[in-house]
Amino acid sequence: MDKRIACIGGGILATMAAMGCGSNRDHSLIPASRAESLPGPAKPSLPRIAQGEDYDRCLGMLGSDPQGAYAFADAWEATGGGDGAMHCRALAEITLGTPEKGAERMEKLANGSPGEAARASLYGQAGQAWLMAGDPGRAFGAATLALSLTPDDPGLLIDRSIAAASLERYDEAVDDLTRALDLDPRRVDALVFRGAAWRHLNQMGLAQDDIDRAFALEPENADALLERGILRQRRGDREGARRDWERAITLAPSNATGDLAQQNLSLLEAGPSRR
Repeated sequence: MDKRIACIGGGILATMAAMGCGSNRDHSLIPASRAESLPGPAKPSLPRIAQGEDYDRCLGMLGSDPQGAYAFADAWEATGGGDGAMHCRALAEITLGTPEKGAERMEKLANGSPGEAARASLYGQAGQAWLMAGDPGRAFGAATLALSLTPDDPGLLIDRSIAAASLERYDEAVDDLTRALDLDPRRVDALVFRGAAWRHLNQMGLAQDDIDRAFALEPENADALLERGILRQRRGDREGARRDWERAITLAPSNATGDLAQQNLSLLEAGPSRR
C-alpha cells in the first residue's frame, strides 16, 4: 500500500476540519466569498441573530469587503450596535483570517444570549471557527455546548464528529455521524465522513458500504470520489483510484477536495521510486 497516498487522502475529515465546513445548515458561519471554495452540495447561508438595516448592511459586506465589514461593525459596536455588531465583527474576523478571535467573540456572545436557539447557533459557529483555527479540542467543546441545547441537530453532530476525528477519536466520530444519519439518512456528507472514519479504524467493509450509500444518493459527489479512490488504492486498484481522483478534480477543481485528489494522483503517478 502507498502509505503517503493514504495519509493525504485520509485528510477528508482533517481538511474539512481545517476549513470549518462540516455541514450546510442555517447556523453555518462561512460567508459567500469563503463558501465559493468549499466542498459540499450547497453554499451555507449566513445566520441571523439580529434585525435592522445596519445588520443587513454589515452582513452584506462580508463577501466582497470583509475589511470594510470589520470597520463598520467596530464603529457600530462602539455606538451601541449590540449583538448584531458583535456578530458581524466576529464573522469579519473569521473571514479576514483570524478565526480564533472570531471564535472567542462568538462564545462571548453565546454566553450572554437569552435564547437557547441563538446560543446553540453561536456555539456551533464558534466550533466551526475553532476548527478553522486548528484547535479541534475547543471546537469539540463548543459543539458539545451547542448540542446540549439542540441535541437533535444533524449539522452540529457532523461538526463535532469532525473535531473528534481531528483528535483521532474516530470511535466518537462514528457515534456522532451515526446519530446524524439516524436523524437524516440522506446526508451524503455524513456518509462520506463516516466512511473516512471507518477507514481510519481499519473497518474497510463498513467504509465501503457508506461510500456506496453516498454514491447511491449523489453519484457525482467529489468528496465521495476522493474517498472511494483511497479505498480502491488500498485494495491495489490503481486505475480505479486514478479514475476517481481525476473525476474529483474535474468536479472540484478549485477547492480542498480537488487539491487532495491532485496530490494523491501526483503520488500515484510518481510510482514506487518516489515513495
